[in-house]
Amino acid sequence: MSLLDRINRKQEKSSGDGEKASKPSKAKRPAPAKAEGEGAKSRLQDLRVKRSSPTSSSRDSYIDLKTNIQQRLIAELDPSIDVSQTAEVRGTIQELYETMLVDEGIVLTRTEKKRLFDQIVAEILGYGPIEQFLRGEDVGEIMVNGPNHIFVEQGGKLARRTDVNFEDNDHVLRIIDRIVAPLGRRIDESSPMVDARLQDGSRVNAVIPPIALNGPTLTIRVFSKKPITMDNLIDWGTVTPEAAEFLKAIVQAKVNAVVAGGTGSGKTTLLNILSGFIPDGERIITIENAAELQLNQEHVITLESRPPNVEGRGEISIRDLVINSLRMRPDRIVVGECRGGETLDMLQAMNTGHEGSMTTAHANTPRDTLSRLETMCLMAGMDLPVRAIREQISSAVDFVIQQARMRDGTRKIVAISEIQGMEGDVITMSEIFRFEQTGLENGRVIGRLRPTGLRPKCMNQIAEAGIMLPPSIFGIGSKGKR
Repeated sequence: MSLLDRINRKQEKSSGDGEKASKPSKAKRPAPAKAEGEGAKSRLQDLRVKRSSPTSSSRDSYIDLKTNIQQRLIAELDPSIDVSQTAEVRGTIQELYETMLVDEGIVLTRTEKKRLFDQIVAEILGYGPIEQFLRGEDVGEIMVNGPNHIFVEQGGKLARRTDVNFEDNDHVLRIIDRIVAPLGRRIDESSPMVDARLQDGSRVNAVIPPIALNGPTLTIRVFSKKPITMDNLIDWGTVTPEAAEFLKAIVQAKVNAVVAGGTGSGKTTLLNILSGFIPDGERIITIENAAELQLNQEHVITLESRPPNVEGRGEISIRDLVINSLRMRPDRIVVGECRGGETLDMLQAMNTGHEGSMTTAHANTPRDTLSRLETMCLMAGMDLPVRAIREQISSAVDFVIQQARMRDGTRKIVAISEIQGMEGDVITMSEIFRFEQTGLENGRVIGRLRPTGLRPKCMNQIAEAGIMLPPSIFGIGSKGKR
């Protein structure tokens, strides 16, 4: 008897037994637990909610085999097993899996056997069909547009649609619940949007119906498995060695900086690298919506905002955390992103003894960054004169580091601009480094971040920190001539 015949017979038998036992019911999302005991149910029990309709005869036999073995494994695993003990559960699944293949007389090649096992383990312990992309080395972003449309970003560019699918909308919802539940966050019809993160810091955004008309939508910005360093940015052409040395110097000299750029331009990655240059002897407080920064210093306090609960209470905003951090004796405050009224409090912190603080902002150019900061300060709800806000910005912010994603998908620092002060009602600034594109070669952007020949006014502050930078870094002297 062929493998497919055995599978079909087993499906007919299990379908017949199910009809005798009880009428099939439509698959639903697991209802929220009401009692304390029910609230302790593991994700394994959630996986027991299965489709009642029989598998289509046109489906690939491999997929049918995976479904049948997976259902048997879930049925035979101890419901009380702690799935957080990944190594132990994986070993148990391995034993049951090997036994089932032998009992059923199923013969698979070594590659098929491993692939099938990995997919089943991903469904029970991981994040289902997208687990393979989370483990991928070159995947930067995963986009799930409903159960049947999964896209990934590779090499900075949006790749074509993958051949991986979820089973249905409920399957996507179960994976989203698995991500947000450990963080104490929720997503349902009353709150259909959520920001979260994975254990490795990967940023997650999920939107579900009735807001998402295409079905549950999941977007994951995948963190690199290996920490990205400034040397990596130099190798990738994001920054030049001279500009990298200068950026390291201004961080160590406690110069306030804003990293600006568009969505997906690499702002958070650059902020994380720059924060790594902060000396170990300083107390650092990081503030984010979803904790992504990974600093290796010993004295780091990580704060994360909190959305309101079901009753609409208990919200802790970024602004609340910035205000509270001022009472925590910080040497430096690093805010993941300023997008509202917290900008005014951040500027005040930079002006009141917290030199060397950093943040990011969405803007397309350094000049746009100043306008954005001004607008976000007005969002604080205080009726301040525009000139007063601009004076705050000009005295608080020393540098704007502009990052951009080029048309070929690469990320580059395109400008490092220093705030000079005020002239009348206008904030003046000068470019210390500027990216000059010289052409395109095989679709790749060719260019280099070059010094403009201007000497920054913060050089005295850098020298006081015991850091000596040669004039050639800024294009001054024979070595900097082009």
